[in-house]
Amino acid sequence: MPANPFIQLVFDLFILSAIIITAYTCNFYYLAILSKRPLTRRPGEPGWTPSVTIQLPIYNEKYVARRLVEAVCALDYPRDRMRIMVLDDSDDDTVEVLGRIVAEYKGRGFDIEHVRRGTRSGYKAGALKHAMATTDTELVAIFDADFIPPSWFLRRAIPHIASPEVGLVQCRWGHVNEDYSALTRAQALALDMHFLVEQKAKSDSHLFMNFNGTAGIWRRDCITDSGGWNEGTLVEDLDLSYRAQMGGWKCVFLPDIVVNAELPVQMNAAKRQQFRWAKGSIQCAVKLLSKIATRPGLALEARIQAFIQLTRHVVYPLMLVQFLALPILLVSEVNLYVVSLVPALTIAAYLAMGPGAFMMIMQRMYGRSWRSRAWILPALLIYNAGMSVNNTVAVFDAVFGKKNEFLRTPKYGITSRAEDWRGKAYNLPFTRTTLLEAFFGVYGVIAVFAAIFSANPVFVPIIAIQTAGFFYIASMSVSHTRFKRDKSGAPGPGGMASAAYRLALAGIAGIIIFGGYMAISGYDSDIYPLDRMRGHMDGIIGSSDPATILQHLDAVRDDLGPVLEKIPEGTGPGGEATRNPVWFFPTPSTDFVRIEGDVEGMARDVRAAASLSRDDAAYHTAMIDASARAVLLRENIMDATPYMYVSIANIIFGTVWIAAILGIFAALKRKKAQIEQAGV
Repeated sequence: MPANPFIQLVFDLFILSAIIITAYTCNFYYLAILSKRPLTRRPGEPGWTPSVTIQLPIYNEKYVARRLVEAVCALDYPRDRMRIMVLDDSDDDTVEVLGRIVAEYKGRGFDIEHVRRGTRSGYKAGALKHAMATTDTELVAIFDADFIPPSWFLRRAIPHIASPEVGLVQCRWGHVNEDYSALTRAQALALDMHFLVEQKAKSDSHLFMNFNGTAGIWRRDCITDSGGWNEGTLVEDLDLSYRAQMGGWKCVFLPDIVVNAELPVQMNAAKRQQFRWAKGSIQCAVKLLSKIATRPGLALEARIQAFIQLTRHVVYPLMLVQFLALPILLVSEVNLYVVSLVPALTIAAYLAMGPGAFMMIMQRMYGRSWRSRAWILPALLIYNAGMSVNNTVAVFDAVFGKKNEFLRTPKYGITSRAEDWRGKAYNLPFTRTTLLEAFFGVYGVIAVFAAIFSANPVFVPIIAIQTAGFFYIASMSVSHTRFKRDKSGAPGPGGMASAAYRLALAGIAGIIIFGGYMAISGYDSDIYPLDRMRGHMDGIIGSSDPATILQHLDAVRDDLGPVLEKIPEGTGPGGEATRNPVWFFPTPSTDFVRIEGDVEGMARDVRAAASLSRDDAAYHTAMIDASARAVLLRENIMDATPYMYVSIANIIFGTVWIAAILGIFAALKRKKAQIEQAGV
């Protein structure tokens, strides 16, 4: 176990994070086993044609609004039993697009209305709540703007909600643009795992299943009985579905009914979507978990699974804790192998628990076609690792109760690889989270070197995957940035704003590159000499030749000189000079002035022993003493190493570095405000 209190704390956090992450991972595998059971519920009477209202919540979706309305109006269902409500809170060209198409289909005899609240209060939940006040049909179907329901959807899905205890049927999401890029493929695989593992495992059971916000049908009585749509979280769908199941309603997942949708093709849009899901889930945990824990009649497993489902995004901050802690533990020579001195078992355990298990799940999900999708798994691992910063910010936002606007995920009507989104409106710029991702990427490069130089190369692939993820998400966030404030997409202010944004990008890129250079050069000048000194101490421990020991001590003195210059001089309790990297509660063991004196004393004793006969007992005593002193000095250097990372100079540099980047963001924000005020 680590002797240094700081290293002990880092080690404890690392192990605790590993245990919690492993628990969540094992639960996913447990659900994968449950998902193998056949779904036994049979649909009701096929001829049953209840009245249904189809609600289409829309906000600024001019590229996909017409496609959605046309698909809904093409549904094969009796017109006199079907009502369509276009819930339009838009404030751009979407209003005119929807106005024209609603009027067109109304003229054809459809019961369709264009609902304009005149406010965006409550966002999507507010629009749905407003619509429910005038909804009197038996069923309510909901589709987001980017979905394309097939014509047979109602005919096939409605019979599954015929049983009076079923309050919701959720259909599987398809992906109309899955093959557009590596980004869309990774998202598609992640969503497929959610639906075909988690949703299937929980469907029509005592476990709570969540509504995914779209491509589902509700029984109207279920919505009203459960308290209706609530505006208190960013995931009104998860909130309502949990309240419904707490009230005794059943939720059913239909894996064979697939509704295609458009995946985000821009990285910043995908990050916004992931942020909303992560934050909303934690908000629901804060709101609902105490009620679930005390609700009578719920099975224990249902309570446990509800806790895991609502809190699972805490895995992301724990991933960052592990990522930050790992190189510190490696350079401190803390043994992290699964079985001591057997590094191969560590990487084998990682592969078995991670990629290996996911491959087996994919084989079960996709059947014979799984091999054609297996190559997507590395992209998903990198994508998930890189998203940990974005989702960690979301988790902390929710925990500390920060209020956020419901920010939609922009869609562009992209259905093929030949189409391009870059010249369209709604493009999102990168945010300050991208800077954190870049920081973690640079830190990961240093961590790779730390793993190599500490003789722990087995950890390099693990660190490299996360590092690649951070750089991938950050680089895509920057390269996908298209700053165009004009909602119509027309040229104008976009040109001036884009110029300012490109200048800001250049400045931020320069600062990040400079920061990376300084981090690597700082490691070379501050940390690597300590690594070399520990290596020389190992040489002394393994030697009984005075000449060899003196060579090692000379090399240690050469490294000590530059290190001493890096550490500010202080004064000990007796007035003596000290140079201690531990600036908060320093101890004599990490004082490099004392270490330098011990090295000089050891050198004098070894030179004296060199004049003795090798058969002399005093000679052997001197060699044993030199080895023991080397062990102690090695521990002292190892204890001091972590504090070199957090030296006062490094903290000042890091603060200035971050302040410079934030200053660029502040200047850019002022420029945007000037452009908007000028109405250019």
